[in-house]
Amino acid sequence: MKPKLGLQGPVVAWQDCWAGEASDQLMRTGTGSIYPSQDPLPPPGQFVEAMRELGAEFYVHHMFPSLAGQAEMIRDMAMYGMEVCLGNEYGNINGPYVEGTNRYDVPDEALLEAARSGMLIGLLYDEPEHLQINASQYRKDAYLPHWGGTEGCSLAESQASVGAAVAARVGHVRDVLEKAGLDADGVPLVSEFVFPTMFHALARAGMAVCPKIMKESFQSLQLSTALGAARQYGRAMWICADLWGPDAGPWFTRTSGFPGHSPEEYASALRMGYYMGPTHLFTENIDVLLRYGDGRFRKTEFGDVWDEFARGFVPEHPLTWSHRDADPDIVFIHSDDSNYGQNARLFGNRGLAAPEATQSVFHVWHLLSHGTIPAHGSCMHIPGYAFPRKRLKAEVPKERFPLEQGWPFPSGERVHPLYYPVNNVLVYDEKVRERQLGRPKLIVVAGERIEDETLKAVRRRAEAGATVVIAGWLAEGNWPESGRAGEGTWLVTDSFLTDERVMETVKPFLGSPDCWIQRFGGTEVRMSKADERGFTLDFEISGRRGKTI
Repeated sequence: MKPKLGLQGPVVAWQDCWAGEASDQLMRTGTGSIYPSQDPLPPPGQFVEAMRELGAEFYVHHMFPSLAGQAEMIRDMAMYGMEVCLGNEYGNINGPYVEGTNRYDVPDEALLEAARSGMLIGLLYDEPEHLQINASQYRKDAYLPHWGGTEGCSLAESQASVGAAVAARVGHVRDVLEKAGLDADGVPLVSEFVFPTMFHALARAGMAVCPKIMKESFQSLQLSTALGAARQYGRAMWICADLWGPDAGPWFTRTSGFPGHSPEEYASALRMGYYMGPTHLFTENIDVLLRYGDGRFRKTEFGDVWDEFARGFVPEHPLTWSHRDADPDIVFIHSDDSNYGQNARLFGNRGLAAPEATQSVFHVWHLLSHGTIPAHGSCMHIPGYAFPRKRLKAEVPKERFPLEQGWPFPSGERVHPLYYPVNNVLVYDEKVRERQLGRPKLIVVAGERIEDETLKAVRRRAEAGATVVIAGWLAEGNWPESGRAGEGTWLVTDSFLTDERVMETVKPFLGSPDCWIQRFGGTEVRMSKADERGFTLDFEISGRRGKTI
């Protein structure tokens, strides 16, 4: 059950080892600027060997839309026995785009070349939920969402339109591979999420889910949502430990926000991600782990963290569970509304006003997290957060990077801890069926809509003994009255924030604010703050064989 460990290629440190000078002729980051490479160009073989010495089993390659170096890279991956996942980020940033979208797809010929090598393990779609909702992030000539336009659609219709486009792309890739006699199951389309939205919509359409951890996320919310989507739709779950982030400090820094997390936070995040039992776990990007010069690589403090994790911690702490074993005590059901706090452009739809009911999702997370997750959004890209990286960008010119010792911002200004306590929560969408619910003690239902079969399944769970707290606009017309429901409780509310009955009802199920729990079958992963604010975590693993740290 060991996750495969991988590393993603550089975007600032040195030129791509196969594309060379083409690297400095296009935007390689989402910052809107071309960043010249900071280190000399290493030979391809030396780069691959450096990844292998760090314990990497696969390489996440930023594919050049010009296909510069593509054939040579695939040839070398096969020669060195390194598996490869092809990422579409450079194409998303620079084009060319699929007609009517802001999306780059790997061309069929390049897909087949990579698959025939026997080394291809996936096609990584970079932040497709972000680029569906915020369609002007990279492409400025027109407003063209990632999976196509949704103007004129209702919220449910917008979701269905996105799902149909994703399913069509999943089907196309499968068809191309199968017609060539290749294993289509071995090359999933992997959706990498920076916001905790659209996990379920894209999983339902056929994509593996890949939550980013660290970044600007509330970790427990991000992971509970990803775990639920993977479980509900039977998808693999990858995890990306994304070193880009909001903070700055006295650590090796390639550029503003990179890395935006301390080495200590990175070490805890890797263990946190590992204990979620993903099929694959990789770091974005390798720039922060290594420096290259004088003909050799040397590790930074972040490289030391990864090396200890991959070559020490992982073999010393074998997993006996996977993400597929996630077993909730609390189930949170909400429609997949694509709102993370921007309250606009849901599923990329500019003409649709965000229904107020979509904000109930934030209210529930505030409740479930003992008030630590804000009640007005589900990630840090909402009002109330000032990112230290912005000060670093303003105070240090681009030409001075990298900073070997970072920048000495006071630690009290950092905004991104890992710790947000919830008590063994999984998130399902409005289409979940009764057999998928498990046997939760508490079910909370919010969001803009729910399917009739799902509502009936929730009611049956209440009658069998569960406690259910449900938004009034979802219960009306069926079971609009609060009270006993068979062996359980049925509480209907119009406000998860101000209705005192809600807190009174859910409090026995929320666990301790001093412990974040996720359970996988007979194993319970317990996480607590290892420092005052929770930038680092302590772990306790409880199972049938006792406890280990």
